[in-house]
Amino acid sequence: MPVKPDFATQASRHTLGYASCALAGCFWGMGFYFGKIALTELSVGHMVLYRFLFACAGLLPVMGVPRFTRRQWILLLIASFLGIPLQFLLQFYGLSLTTVSHAALMVGTMPVILAVGATIFTHERLDRKGWAALFTSTFGVALIVLGGSHAASASGDHPTLAGDLLVILSLVIALGWLLLNQRLMAEGQSPLSVTAWGLLTGMVMLAFWVVLRDGVPPIHGIHLRVWIAVAASGLLCTAASTLLWNWGMHHVPASRAGVFLNIEPALGSILGVELLGDRLGPGAWVGGACIIAAAIVLTTTGRPEPETLLQ
Repeated sequence: MPVKPDFATQASRHTLGYASCALAGCFWGMGFYFGKIALTELSVGHMVLYRFLFACAGLLPVMGVPRFTRRQWILLLIASFLGIPLQFLLQFYGLSLTTVSHAALMVGTMPVILAVGATIFTHERLDRKGWAALFTSTFGVALIVLGGSHAASASGDHPTLAGDLLVILSLVIALGWLLLNQRLMAEGQSPLSVTAWGLLTGMVMLAFWVVLRDGVPPIHGIHLRVWIAVAASGLLCTAASTLLWNWGMHHVPASRAGVFLNIEPALGSILGVELLGDRLGPGAWVGGACIIAAAIVLTTTGRPEPETLLQ
């Protein structure tokens, strides 16, 4: 006769699961901050490549033997192309044209983009609260984009329309990555296997493009703070955050864990304001509140989302 786990054990696992998801959200929220530091001495391509080199190095100890079918390899490679070279190069090029705070608040639209994608591609239905949240988030994005300075800014010291829109475009592309990963995991592949081999194959594609276009990344003449920033973005904001999130999702309901995605835009904007001197106007604060409120509604009400959608 199977022995049921006692209440204290279940409560402990739930607590650790929530803590794991919260820590993952915190690490993700630091990504733009570390990226902005690295961009002071590295090009967008070289910075993103170093980020994934460090991430893959961190995942090597836990990588298992891949057991994908030929069709699953094709899906994995398509997902990797969308999610790593295409998404991240667009996202961090957008970051180079805008501020950390604006870019982070744009990421707050991701739960809404996921909801719309699920409605279109997996035939899930949004209820009235969902559509209201979608409208509120869209209104928030408009307030942030239209409330910033739209003059060209090569240094990213001021928000620009081009930078904000590139970040949003990268999130739409990320939707394809997430939905393809969801399909792979629905077919029996483990989240760890999909994540690890997806990052590795995507990093190889990224390296080919970056070296071809920008040359071999520099090693000499890079200050220690930049090396620390790219290492932290790879090990913490990519490898550790993904593993923490996946582990946490096995111990808590997805519908409740999803709210921790909102730590990323909140923490990212705070870091930009407090540490990098970003300035948010009234419209940006109101818009950010709209985005985060909409994301909370979508992740805490309605039907529980499939676990794999948020991996």
